[in-house]
Amino acid sequence: MALVGTGELIAQARAAGHAVAAFNMITLEHAEAIAQGAEAAGAAAVLQVSENAVKFHGGRLSAIAAAAGAVARASTASLSLHLDHVESVNLLYAAHPEGFSSVMFGASKLSYGENVKSTAAAVRWGHERGIWVEAELGKVGGKEGESPLDAHTPGVRTDPAEAAAYVAETGVDALAVAVGSSHAMTERTAVLDHELIARLRAALPVPLVLHGSSGVPDEEIRRAVAAGMTKINIGTALNTACTGAVRAFLEANPTAVDPRKYLRPARDAMAETVAAFLALLGSSGSSRPRGQGA
Repeated sequence: MALVGTGELIAQARAAGHAVAAFNMITLEHAEAIAQGAEAAGAAAVLQVSENAVKFHGGRLSAIAAAAGAVARASTASLSLHLDHVESVNLLYAAHPEGFSSVMFGASKLSYGENVKSTAAAVRWGHERGIWVEAELGKVGGKEGESPLDAHTPGVRTDPAEAAAYVAETGVDALAVAVGSSHAMTERTAVLDHELIARLRAALPVPLVLHGSSGVPDEEIRRAVAAGMTKINIGTALNTACTGAVRAFLEANPTAVDPRKYLRPARDAMAETVAAFLALLGSSGSSRPRGQGA
C-alpha cells in the first residue's frame, strides 16, 4: 500500500486540533512495533529514522529505509517515513530516492546566519522534490555526542520574534522549538514553558514540533498540544521499553540464546508504548484502515 506523506498527516492533525506522534526507529522490531501500536490505537503515526540510526547501520540508509517502507506499506495504519536530525547534506540528498516524504534538517549548531543559509538551501532542494522540511531553532540538547544541556539555561529556548524571522527566511514547513524538553531523558520529569509555546504558535504560520517528548509527563504533553504543538517526537521511551523487556526476559531465562524469545516481548512492549502515546495525544481513531476511505 502507498505511504502517506508526513505533511498530509500534520495538516490533518492541525486542522483537527490534535497532534501526530513521530516515533524514532533503530531496528526492524522498532518499525514493526510502531505499526502494531498504531493499528491497535487506530491512529496515524510517523516512522522516523535519524542520522544516528543510519550511522548505527554502518552509514547505509538503504536497508533501514527499505525495512521501514515495507513495514509501513503492509500496515493498515496510515504511516509516513521521516528522516530525522539530518546534518549531512549527502544523507539529506538520499531522502528522496529512498522514499522519505519528509526530513528534519538540523543546522541549529551553526551560527544563526549559517543556519538560515543552510536550511534555506535544504528547503529549496526538498520542495523541488515534494519533500516536507522541518528545522530547529533553539537548543533542545541531549543527543548522543552532545554535552549535557540544561533546558532552563538562559538563551537556550526559542525566541518567538527570531523564530518568525527564521521561518520567513528559510521557508520551512515546520519548526522544532526549545521549550523545556531534552533528548534522551529516561525519566518523565521535564517541565515545559506553555506560555512560550502559545506565543510561538501565535507568531508562526507553520506547525510546531516538540523534540525530547519521552521525558515529558502526560499532562505536560496534553497542555503542549492544547497550546499549539502538532508533531510530538518520541524515541527514548521505545528504547526504554525494549531494553526493559529484554533485560527482564534474560534475567528470568539466563540460558536463553534464541533472540526471537526476547525480541518478541521487546517488540510488544514498544508497541504498547506507541499505543499509549497515541491515546494520550488524542489521535486514537483518527486514522481509518486503508481501503475504507482513508
